[in-house]
Amino acid sequence: MTDGAPLPLEAEGLAKRYTLGDGSMLPVLEGVDFSLGTGRAVAIVGASGAGKSTLLHLLGALDRPTEGEVRLDGQTVAGLDDESLARVRNSHVGFVFQFHHLLREFNALENVMMPALIGGETFERAKSRGRELLDAVGVANREDHKPRQLSGGEQQRVAVARALINEPSVLLADEPSGNLDDQTSQQLHDLLFRLREERGLSMVIVTHNRELAHRADRTLLLEAAGLRTVE
Repeated sequence: MTDGAPLPLEAEGLAKRYTLGDGSMLPVLEGVDFSLGTGRAVAIVGASGAGKSTLLHLLGALDRPTEGEVRLDGQTVAGLDDESLARVRNSHVGFVFQFHHLLREFNALENVMMPALIGGETFERAKSRGRELLDAVGVANREDHKPRQLSGGEQQRVAVARALINEPSVLLADEPSGNLDDQTSQQLHDLLFRLREERGLSMVIVTHNRELAHRADRTLLLEAAGLRTVE
C-alpha cells in the first residue's frame, strides 16, 4: 500500500489448471503471488511454456484462475459475472499484445476509439481523446490509415494508444516488441517508458527481450516454484 491507497494490481495464490480429455489435470500455474506498485514497471521473464502469458491473462482478468484472487485498484474481481468483469477490465487495464490485434476494417483512429465507445463514452469525446493519444504515440498523421497501410511499428503504436484510451491504471504488455526489428523495438520501448513517466502508468511486461526487461524497476522469473526476483 502507498499512503493508504490500494495497489493498482495484486494477486494471491493464483493457480490455473486445465482438464484434459482423459479427465486428468494439467497445472500451468500454482500458488503465484504478485503485487505492482503505482507507477512501477515489472518485467516477467521465463522459459517458453512457463505460463507467462497465462499469468498475464489472469492478472488482467482476461481469464479466471482455478484458485486465488486478483485485485485491481483494490477491487476483487472474483465472483463478478462476465459483464461486470468486462466493465472492470475495460476501465482499469490496458493491453498490448505481440500481434497488435487491430481491426482491419477500421482506420487507426477508429481502432483507438473502440474501447471508449464500448465503455459508453460519447463519440466526440472518444474521437478527441483518440486523436490526442495518436499524437502522443507519434502517429497523428496516420489516423485515417487502416492497419494494412501501417508499418509494424506504427501498428503497435496505435495498439498502445488504444490500450490507453480509457486511462487505465495498469498497462499489461505481452511480448510487445516480439514481432519488430531491433530499431523499431527500441523506439517502442522508449515510447512505453516515456508514457509511464508522463502518465504515471503501472506496467507489467512479459518479454524475452533482455534490454526491455533491464529497463523495468523489477524483473521476475516465472518457474515451477512461482515468481522470484532476478538481478
